[in-house]
Amino acid sequence: MTNKSIGSAIRPIFIPNKESIGVVEQDISFDWHMGMTAAVRRRSIQSLHKNAKNKGFNNILEASSKSEQHIGIRLSAFFLKNEDGIPVENLFQSSKVFKNGGPFLDLLKKMPREAKRDERLRQHGEMTKFLYNDRDFPLEPKSLFYDWLYMKTLFECSNNYDLKEEFINSNFDAFSDIEFNPKKSFSCQARTLALAVSLHQNESVKDFLNHPEKIAQEFNLYAQNGKNNPNYSNQPDLF
Repeated sequence: MTNKSIGSAIRPIFIPNKESIGVVEQDISFDWHMGMTAAVRRRSIQSLHKNAKNKGFNNILEASSKSEQHIGIRLSAFFLKNEDGIPVENLFQSSKVFKNGGPFLDLLKKMPREAKRDERLRQHGEMTKFLYNDRDFPLEPKSLFYDWLYMKTLFECSNNYDLKEEFINSNFDAFSDIEFNPKKSFSCQARTLALAVSLHQNESVKDFLNHPEKIAQEFNLYAQNGKNNPNYSNQPDLF
């Protein structure tokens, strides 16, 4: 008899590029366990990692609030915080500027999930840019600003020094995020972490943080994002 509580899914894992600066994505098929609880999500993660290990990836980090690894939870955008104690998710959502409004700085004080789901982010027309500390960031390449913001928080905030060192010294060879669906969104903390490893191995983290657009163009970091990748949705409101 077929177990109706288990389906199948395909999700990418993200691998630091060993040949140059960048990220390699590899789709993995696995058993998807139906349900929203952390315990159920973890069964899906276990299946994803098991099948990824069969392809040669042995040290995989699930970077999400559902991770079984403590460092994976701490590296979730809901938990990684700047020196003022504000999570990356809130910093990201409060930086969005729309044709008819924003940025909505009060999102800095909300719970991360509430900030992400705030209705104003869908009621003020098309996004036009990101604005962070009086600095403008473009919408393209997709996920550039998210990567920059996340890595700036991880690498430059003194309260994250021990977390950064643990992350670097763990030598993860691949990253996953069970909550990330590439058909619905672009930014993904697992991809950001793979890029961070690649940049660190090439001693280029500071270069990226100082000149994100230049480094992105020089190394073609986002060639697989957006409309060039059929796995990604082109809906503009899903950053």
